[in-house]
Amino acid sequence: MVLSQLGSLDAHPESLELREIPTPAPREGEVLLRVVACGVCRTELDEIEGRTPPPRLPVVLGHQVVGYVEALGPGAAAFPIGQRVGVAWIFSACGECRFCRAGDENLCPAFIATGRDVNGGYAEYMTVPEAFTFAIPESLSDTEAAPLLCAGAIGYRSLRLANLDEGRNLGLTGFGASGHLVLQLARQRYAGLNVFVFARSAAQRALARELGAAWVGDTDDSPPEPLDAIIDTTPAWKPVLGALRNLRPGGRLVINAIRKEAGDHDQLSRLDYAEHLWLEKEIKSVANVTRRDVREFLELAAGLPIRPRAQEFPLADANRALRELKAGRLRGAAVLRLD
Repeated sequence: MVLSQLGSLDAHPESLELREIPTPAPREGEVLLRVVACGVCRTELDEIEGRTPPPRLPVVLGHQVVGYVEALGPGAAAFPIGQRVGVAWIFSACGECRFCRAGDENLCPAFIATGRDVNGGYAEYMTVPEAFTFAIPESLSDTEAAPLLCAGAIGYRSLRLANLDEGRNLGLTGFGASGHLVLQLARQRYAGLNVFVFARSAAQRALARELGAAWVGDTDDSPPEPLDAIIDTTPAWKPVLGALRNLRPGGRLVINAIRKEAGDHDQLSRLDYAEHLWLEKEIKSVANVTRRDVREFLELAAGLPIRPRAQEFPLADANRALRELKAGRLRGAAVLRLD
């Protein structure tokens, strides 16, 4: 599926076009993958609608890719032909800057994003550097593994940045693919931790209850007690103010979003220092993921276990999956199947 022009998904509901393109050839250090599944991510809405536009068009979207190694480029030897592997948002980084040397390759100025800066996994085949490819644990199905590569990995990074201890209160505002995985991870990793979920859709609130949330409410509701940390995965600014208001003194808001939509940007003018920021409240943004995030979360998900709730769509229905995502009608994640 190819994106050839930018614009609102509401005005152009068939933004992606099914098109025949040549099978790519792996270059030095790369592998060719035969794609079998690719997760659908809110970041793809940001790409289509121009909030984080691809540097060139057309481009194949998709950065939660599960596939099988079909061919090896010169010098590639890490995976045998037929190995099942995954590809995440991090397609490559320079490996030489101070961020990469410190293990913070997500902050690399030469960071290249799968499905934005280069062609991704909304296709039958794609190439990727083998150094940025991940073995998929056998216990995970293709559909289960796909959302773990971004929604899960970025959620795992967000939870680490929330800096929580056992017995604390965690809030999740927005409850899509990432949120429902963070809830499972938090409940299994931190004894006595309570998770409070804010979600606009009844289906999302029902899923949160099903997965063991201690409290569930609408995005404008107030929880029964202040929260130690909140992870925001919404595309809007209004929930940010609500989250800051619901934090304890010294609490931390972690914003897990590549971009925020401009529709309610005027909400920031309502930021009140005493109500929202006083008493050493913190705001921390999440930028991309590292290979460590992806590897560690795949191992955790396989072992704990953590399993996404996923709705499958054929590749030809990618536009419909994106519309369902934007409308908040999904319970969990969406995954495109190519087999």
